[in-house]
Amino acid sequence: MAYLSRREIEDLKPNIEKAIYKTLGNGDTSVLRVAIDCLNNGYDRRRIADKLDSYVDSKKATKIADRIQGLIDDFEISRKSKKRSYDDERDRDRDKGSKRGKRDGSRERDRGRDSQSGHEKDKHLSEKDGIVRNLKMDPLPPPSKTNISIGNIRIPQPSIYGIPTGLLKKGDAEKARKIAQLQAQIQSKLQTGLLGSSLQIPIIPNKPQPLILDEEGRTIDRSGKAIQLTLVEPTLKANLRALKRDQYKEKTEKRDEDNSETRFVDPRIGLKPALRTKRVLRFHEPGKFQQLAERLRMKTQLEKLQNEISQIAKKTGISSATKLALIAKSEGTSDEVPQMEWWDSVILEDNLETLTPDGKIYIKKDAINNLVEHPTQMRCPTDPIKPVYMPVFLTKKERKKLRRQTRRETWKEEQEKIRLGLEPPPEPKLRISNLMRALGTEAVQDPTKIEAHVREQMAKRQKAHEDANAARKLTAEQKREKKIKKLKEDTSLGVHVAIFRIFHLHELAAKKFKVETNAKQLYMTGCVVLYPDCCVVVVEGGTKQLKKYKRLMMNRIKWEEDMVKDPDGNDVPNKCVLVWQGTTKQRNFGEVKFKVCPTERLAREHFKKHRVEHYWDLAYSGAVLEQASDIVD
Repeated sequence: MAYLSRREIEDLKPNIEKAIYKTLGNGDTSVLRVAIDCLNNGYDRRRIADKLDSYVDSKKATKIADRIQGLIDDFEISRKSKKRSYDDERDRDRDKGSKRGKRDGSRERDRGRDSQSGHEKDKHLSEKDGIVRNLKMDPLPPPSKTNISIGNIRIPQPSIYGIPTGLLKKGDAEKARKIAQLQAQIQSKLQTGLLGSSLQIPIIPNKPQPLILDEEGRTIDRSGKAIQLTLVEPTLKANLRALKRDQYKEKTEKRDEDNSETRFVDPRIGLKPALRTKRVLRFHEPGKFQQLAERLRMKTQLEKLQNEISQIAKKTGISSATKLALIAKSEGTSDEVPQMEWWDSVILEDNLETLTPDGKIYIKKDAINNLVEHPTQMRCPTDPIKPVYMPVFLTKKERKKLRRQTRRETWKEEQEKIRLGLEPPPEPKLRISNLMRALGTEAVQDPTKIEAHVREQMAKRQKAHEDANAARKLTAEQKREKKIKKLKEDTSLGVHVAIFRIFHLHELAAKKFKVETNAKQLYMTGCVVLYPDCCVVVVEGGTKQLKKYKRLMMNRIKWEEDMVKDPDGNDVPNKCVLVWQGTTKQRNFGEVKFKVCPTERLAREHFKKHRVEHYWDLAYSGAVLEQASDIVD
């Protein structure tokens, strides 16, 4: 496809828009814009169809591309026909010009014979002078010349000179005639002397002038006058930079000389240049990696030996007792018995070696009397600060009566306002059933109009009722807040806690998702610790929350469906046990998260960080005792 100019594309734009409208049935600006862009880029019919395929159906895109191609072909044919007619007209103009030129040529030949002698005389005088000649103003040069010389100035002629007039358009011919008129005015001004009676044109020698120097080395001409040669300045970037560098160096040297007297240097200050230390290669000591490999082998052998010992201990029942002893030790209990308990320090002396004459420990008898000391009664932290009153519940009959009385009072207030003129009286409540009874003769005169009025009033009442219901309806945000408020409970007076122990929860993705998601949906806090053969789940919340979560863990999730491996490698059903359920003063955990603990020490430290290490001791001791009972059985 030939490239079209922007003007030609603008001329074709209305036709393209009509073609798109005929094909699609409506005007699509995006399709029109894509088609115009394709014509600006010179795309052919196939590429236009590919571009339009992303905006319309492929069949319609092909049809639009075909129509655009047809419009371009018609435009090319019309342009060629116009060009052909223009060429024919230009040829006719050229023939007319040649005939007119023959008639004018005969007249010019007669006129030229008379002026030839005058021209030869002027030429002879100019050759005799040799250096400077006066410029004689000639009439307008013939069209064959391309420029006019005025002194050393050359005025270019328009394109009409030297070009046949038939090859120029009408606008170009008009411009050429205007330029010819302007040149004629310049010639007339030159003849009248406004621009100078004569202009001297220096003769440029064909050979270079010889360089003549006098005794002092100055350049002179042939007459002996001194000539001032033009100073050549550097124009290249490199020369300019070198010149600027020299100038800058001269300025800095001059400034240093000026400031040399005011410069003070303290010889005590020693300036050390910044040196970069070189990096030295550091080699490993021989045998280092061999020692590491030997340690790794010994560690592997030790772990293997410990596993064998633990397997033997499980079979004999020694491991359960060992684990319980470790738990008791971790709880901070000690076998040491103090010399005096704190409750005995009131009646005993500080020094227990103080004895009575009978050889017994001395007791402060003045601290003992026949009165019973009762401790001060303190408020339970879970008791409410304000008294809680039992709400009064009305029967159905009482609720109806109360509603009837309220509506009656409201109606009386409205009637009183209407009677005082504060509000206009309401329109009669018309329906289709009471139409004739309420309006009477008016309904008989024009029943169609009255029925339309009644139906309009009924629709208005229905709309007011629906608007009132919509105004009372809760928004999405209010519904969400209501749901959250219903799920959340006040735990300021006490937090309910439940501890669950699960045999295996590591690879059970579905069960883990239920455990975590339900806790978050109920807005409960806690944690899930994953330890081999003893996974502990701790949740904190209100009574209702804990009741729902307990039902999830004990009934809804079927733990027995999953078969897991016990320490001996046998397949046993998974199970979940409620270890403990009670209340605490405050929450100890945040949002429910999973914590993987490969060792018992890490698991206990995790609970200790939240100041509830006894949760882990309780759950883990139960798991150890359960395993021991299974081995005994």
